[in-house]
Amino acid sequence: MADPSSYRPRPGDIPDSPGVYRFRDEHRRVIYVGKAKSLRQRLANYFQDLANLHPRTRSMVTTAASVEWTVVSTEVEALQLEYSWIKEYDPRFNVKYRDDKSYPYLAVTMNEEFPRVQVMRGHKRKGVRYFGPYAHAWAIRDTVDLLLRVFPVRTCSAGVFKNAARTGRPCLLGYIDKCSAPCVGRISAEDHRELAEEFSDFMAGRTGTYLRRLEKEMTAAAEEMEYERAARLRDDIEALKKAMEKNAVVLADATDADLIAVAEDELEAAVQIFHVRGGRVRGQRGWVTDKVEDVTTGALVEHALQQLYGEESGDTVPKEVLVPALPDPVEPVQLWLTERRGSAVSLRIPQRGDKKALMETVARNAQQALVLHKTRRASDLTTRSRALEEIAEALDLDSAPLRIECYDISHLQGDDVVASMVVFEDGLQRKGEYRRFQIKGFEGQDDVRSMHEVITRRFRRYLAEKERTGEWAGDGDPSADGSSGAAADGSPGAAVDGPTNGVVDTLTEDDGRPKRFAYPPQLVVVDGGRPQVAAAQRALDELGIDDIAVCGLAKRLEEVWLPGEDDPVVLPRSSEGLYLLQRVRDEAHRFAITYQRTKRAKRFRAGPLDDVPGLGETRKQALIKHFGSVKKLRSATIDQIREVPGIGRKTAETIAVALAQAAPAAPAVNTATGEIMEDVEETAPGTTAGAPGEPVPTGAPDERRGQET
Repeated sequence: MADPSSYRPRPGDIPDSPGVYRFRDEHRRVIYVGKAKSLRQRLANYFQDLANLHPRTRSMVTTAASVEWTVVSTEVEALQLEYSWIKEYDPRFNVKYRDDKSYPYLAVTMNEEFPRVQVMRGHKRKGVRYFGPYAHAWAIRDTVDLLLRVFPVRTCSAGVFKNAARTGRPCLLGYIDKCSAPCVGRISAEDHRELAEEFSDFMAGRTGTYLRRLEKEMTAAAEEMEYERAARLRDDIEALKKAMEKNAVVLADATDADLIAVAEDELEAAVQIFHVRGGRVRGQRGWVTDKVEDVTTGALVEHALQQLYGEESGDTVPKEVLVPALPDPVEPVQLWLTERRGSAVSLRIPQRGDKKALMETVARNAQQALVLHKTRRASDLTTRSRALEEIAEALDLDSAPLRIECYDISHLQGDDVVASMVVFEDGLQRKGEYRRFQIKGFEGQDDVRSMHEVITRRFRRYLAEKERTGEWAGDGDPSADGSSGAAADGSPGAAVDGPTNGVVDTLTEDDGRPKRFAYPPQLVVVDGGRPQVAAAQRALDELGIDDIAVCGLAKRLEEVWLPGEDDPVVLPRSSEGLYLLQRVRDEAHRFAITYQRTKRAKRFRAGPLDDVPGLGETRKQALIKHFGSVKKLRSATIDQIREVPGIGRKTAETIAVALAQAAPAAPAVNTATGEIMEDVEETAPGTTAGAPGEPVPTGAPDERRGQET
């Protein structure tokens, strides 16, 4: 780790002009390349207090041992030089594109005497017409196969062509009329070139005129009773229409545009590009990149543009380039694109209409590509094993944490405060063991107290089930059939909870079996920094649990916090361990947000029956169905309410009292006789008239899989 002040240049030595700078490590390897409108201002940002730098930037400047720069005339030159140096040096702290292969194009070699249609990659050659790019070479071959019956252009290699010319026999395509066989003189060089021109025009989108001409020829042939020729023309038209269906029209016919979308999280980003030519999507491509530097969406777009158009063999810049965010500053990039194209280029964010709708489609593809990449990465056993080993090493654990539980707190400005618990075993989700909690101990917003309460409640259950089934820790692992301790399938221990004063109530499933919540994790992860970690550790200490590790993952800087430590553990950005911790944390956040939104929506839709203790959704629906409305239910007597299936006298009394309290202006009901009373003050809130002063039973807590209320 180098001290940046040891190689910091004096501010007066740095020019205040556009340029490109390079950071080098102690071995003189270039580790980062950047550009700046003002080198002096940009480099000053790197040489400030390390605590103020983003962790990725801090890692870069402490790895570097020197910095150097090159002055250029304009920002456009800086952009070009930056890209060329990134390609030359491949710096470890710059954005890296994983899928950096050359995409296939459909090429027509108009620079040859007998033009050839083929799949072509790499450097673009002069005199060759390119269409695409395509995602897969087979997509090109499918399109060509459909068109060859109408445009039988040569597709064979030079060797096959020369051999056919020498023997006087065409290849198989010549015999089945999918090649005009210029190799044996069936068609002249001029006519074959005209055929290649027609093929190119059709691929360029000029299809309407050609189809109308074929339809007229078909009609004329039918009128002249040349039915075989008419049938052949009909089949040609169908083949062309089928080829056109593969490239659906999405924009106006004259539109040539590239649409770029980005889906990203803190560690990675997926870039998707749709190529629209002549109003049709002619190609699609994409990359997944590690965000090894602190980069904005606009910067990711800029890198994508460099990747797309930077090489001599790169794509041709279209008239329009549509992006989700503009680079900052945008002017140099737009000038650079204009220079690459040779005419004006519109670089903008689509705001409305078909282009905005298509951009949303590209964005969905980018999001799916990122999810697919993460799924493939997570499903790899070797990767998961390495991730768990890296976590164990970074947190100084005795063994890999095969079971990880993560907790997150969610609320909306202090209302509907809830928490989530998600479980990962062997690096994979165990959704059947997810739990969610309502915060019961206090009102309002306090993430630290909420975290303490949730950890306390979860692990009090662990201890209660452990005590109920016996102290199996001294007897080795619990039995494989799940008769004691944790079940063989890893289901959690007994779902036991109680008030925060330590009273424990054992809950059972419908069939009488105790709920399982006793299988402990090796690692507890909390969403948050040092305060949340301290609260979780304090909860475990108060319960006397000392064999479960705790850490926190702060979302803003992706730092791992340990109890009692003043400084966080910073895992490398390429670490599989950090990637797994992030997945666990993000899943807990998603699960908590979903529950919180559900509660909020339910509260907005709440009615007077929702306040009746012990009245579930099924019996509420039965009451409304029986009476037709809450108004009619409110005017019903106790005996009338008891007519509803599943409603006993005690429940009916509770319903009548709750509805009377919900409408204080309405007459009260004497729950003993079912008669109307004049004075509602005789019934105290939370009591029944039949049992003065006795609280209405609230029912046992009910926590099912994925839900606690």
